[in-house]
Amino acid sequence: MNSCFDVTCRRCPRLAAFLDAVHLEEPDYYCRPVPPFGDPNARLLIVGLAPGMHGANRTGRPFTGDHAGILLYATLHKFGLASGPVSTAADDGLELIDARITNSVKCLPPANKPFPLEIKVCNDFLRAELEASHEARVILALGAIAHAAVLRASDLASRAYRFAHGAEHALSKDRVLVDSYHCSRYNTQTRRLTTPMFEAVVRRARALALAAHLE
Repeated sequence: MNSCFDVTCRRCPRLAAFLDAVHLEEPDYYCRPVPPFGDPNARLLIVGLAPGMHGANRTGRPFTGDHAGILLYATLHKFGLASGPVSTAADDGLELIDARITNSVKCLPPANKPFPLEIKVCNDFLRAELEASHEARVILALGAIAHAAVLRASDLASRAYRFAHGAEHALSKDRVLVDSYHCSRYNTQTRRLTTPMFEAVVRRARALALAAHLE
């Protein structure tokens, strides 16, 4: 079993039961822990919160099939990090270039809200993924929960690294955490996160990753 991911994981009883219930209602949905997507040797690792009901939980690819991925994939494509601007399905041929996307919690949570214990339990997988991501120089956290999950997986105290949109935190001598508001429907529709704001963060994260490669 890959310590970075387990498609058969049922460590969280509430999440496992919820996936079973959704699968009964939507038998064509993926309804399993959603694997990371992208280049395993990427310099940029993007960490989200959890699969969406009709997005990643349906398609089996992070940020794919619902509103949250619209801005993300369009922006990645704009900066040369994706082969196309739209992600529709796990088998649509889209590829990420020097980037990978994962989630803090790999299973769909009810109401899109994982419990703190579920985030903690799933952190083992994120920790293993960070340890195995030898080329990852920049981690882009989408939202405060992803920010905190990355810190926990890195054995760093969250109180010393305050989440803020556009903030940058040195996790080690060769790894930087960059924060962004999550590209959720709520954040984009309320204008808490605008396209220029998100593009600026991704542009900066890409530049930091490239600069690390050139050193």
